[in-house]
Amino acid sequence: MQLIGTPIGNLGDITFRAVESIKAANVVACEDTRHSQRLLSHLGISGKELVALHEHNEQHRAQSLVERAMNGERIVFLSDAGTPTISDPGYRLVNACHEAGVRVEVIPGPSAVITALAGSGLPTDAFYFGGFLAVKSGRKGREIEEALARRETSVFFESPHRLIKTVAAIAAIEPDREICVARELTKKFETYHRGTASQLLEYFTAQPGKGEITLLIRGCGKRREINAD
Repeated sequence: MQLIGTPIGNLGDITFRAVESIKAANVVACEDTRHSQRLLSHLGISGKELVALHEHNEQHRAQSLVERAMNGERIVFLSDAGTPTISDPGYRLVNACHEAGVRVEVIPGPSAVITALAGSGLPTDAFYFGGFLAVKSGRKGREIEEALARRETSVFFESPHRLIKTVAAIAAIEPDREICVARELTKKFETYHRGTASQLLEYFTAQPGKGEITLLIRGCGKRREINAD
């Protein structure tokens, strides 16, 4: 079983090794068959069996894919963008492979987390990745408090529709904390906006962010107590 990292925006970021692995596969498992079909068409690859594996069917579908792998078929799994299992399906598939003794191989590729960290200029010697921020304000507030208290840089995914409220929540607690909003990574309109929470609140209030967003919060450098209330 091979997990293949796919482009997060720019299709030119697919690796030679990834292309060769897809060409050699008997079955291409993927989050969205329509999305992956477009990628395969771009790569000039045709005639592959595409099997949908997503959060709603992963547990059931993983077992059938593992059985096919045990019978000698070459199977690859693609997420829609980035590295499988990183805020994407694939964990159950990988776990099922290990339990059945099926070899798992990862073909490295793009990751919005690592791309955003590298381009942000914030400390990268250690970091925390929290996936998508909570939607409900109470839980999101606690996640922000924990990020502000953390020594390391914190990285989250956020919806452009919720970005202003999220930055406002950070600014309400620590207006001078440095943050970075990385958007549309690897795409034509890729941008990195870095400044204090209050500065970026003012900026995005005037010019709302669009596209896919990765939010980074500079760590405090030392452990800070979180208010228990």
